[in-house]
Amino acid sequence: MKFRLKKIKKQLTQDINLPKAISTVNPLTQADILFRKDKRTLLFLELPQDKRVELLRSLTLPVKRDILMRIPESDVIQILESVSPDEGTDMLQLLTRHKREKVLQLMSAGMKDSLSTLLEFDPETAAGLMTLDYIQADITDTVAGVAAQFRKHERRTGRPPVILVHKEGKLAGFLPGHELGFARQTELIGKYVRRVPTISYAATHDDVVRLFKSHPHGKVVVLNDAGDVIGIIYSDEVLKLIQDREASSLYDFAGIRQEESVTDSARRKTRNRYRWLIINLGTGFLAAMTIGLFEETLQKYVLLAIYMPIVAGMGGNAATQTLAVVVRGIALKQIELKTAWSTLKNELGAGLANGIINGILVAGVVIAVNGDYAIALILAIAMVLNLIVAAFFGTLVPLIMSRLGKDPAASATIFITTATDILGFLAFLGLASLILK
Repeated sequence: MKFRLKKIKKQLTQDINLPKAISTVNPLTQADILFRKDKRTLLFLELPQDKRVELLRSLTLPVKRDILMRIPESDVIQILESVSPDEGTDMLQLLTRHKREKVLQLMSAGMKDSLSTLLEFDPETAAGLMTLDYIQADITDTVAGVAAQFRKHERRTGRPPVILVHKEGKLAGFLPGHELGFARQTELIGKYVRRVPTISYAATHDDVVRLFKSHPHGKVVVLNDAGDVIGIIYSDEVLKLIQDREASSLYDFAGIRQEESVTDSARRKTRNRYRWLIINLGTGFLAAMTIGLFEETLQKYVLLAIYMPIVAGMGGNAATQTLAVVVRGIALKQIELKTAWSTLKNELGAGLANGIINGILVAGVVIAVNGDYAIALILAIAMVLNLIVAAFFGTLVPLIMSRLGKDPAASATIFITTATDILGFLAFLGLASLILK
């Protein structure tokens, strides 16, 4: 009896779906699969089943889609049987409709029902994040009865389920799995039930992330309009969602489409990036035209041209720092346009202070190297003004873009860089025109 309880406790300790520890794929094999399209499918099929799943989880979507489309349906089914239903649904959605239907036809009835259910929901909602690894019990059920149901689900799916408990047809909470090992088999489960948060199946991903952040826990129950349970969202799915969004923000910040990968062809990379580069080219011409207004001054004082890039570069770097902080604040719902005054005031203060510090340093360098006090003064003042400009536009532009429904990370950089370049050159060369008469 003691050994039996010990075995049950070991099986039922965890309430969260965590991936099993698996060996690492050979880096050389992984590199070949990534870059050798001609041998990709053959190399992938040579891998053992556990390493296939591990590798797929690490690949970019285009490569993952290419592999799943090329391998036989029987191998796709083996992979789907090795992962959770929600992960399997994500993989199925990468296939064409024709191949997806062929795979579903060859599946077992239970697995087909689970995946078909998940495929019906919008992937951009809470239902798109949920899994079906749960069982339902009544508050009057015994520990022994629930344990039998638990073992049946685990034998069928290979994964321990969450035990959701109902009272008079309504969700009352969940039963921690370890209680099945510690409690007496004849006891009713009602005394061990704990509360569990819930969310509507139609809630957005933002709603799910906010719920997990405000109330840290391992899982959330997904309900339909009638209040019935239709799935579970685990914290690891939310963590994956947050990581995907961080990667997306990084791509957007660089002006690169999210689906671009290191294995894409030159043609695809060009198609993904050229619009952003053309826009940046246009803003570059604006900056060049600004410089052209002071051509006479530059011809008379060549030293100005040497130090001009410093003003623009420092302004751009300072604006990027401000932009990063504000975009993070927007993502975390910490700031919006109507509440921006406090942040703007602090950023302007920091811009002034940093401008003075860097202005003094650059003026010292000019005096030490060139012995020109006038240009040192001009450069110092321009540095202060441009860092204030950087703080102003770096704070307000992303907030305005967010208010207009645009991605602040992707769109704000162009306008901010344009502002710091043009206004920085105007400040530097304008002061030079006035002082160096």
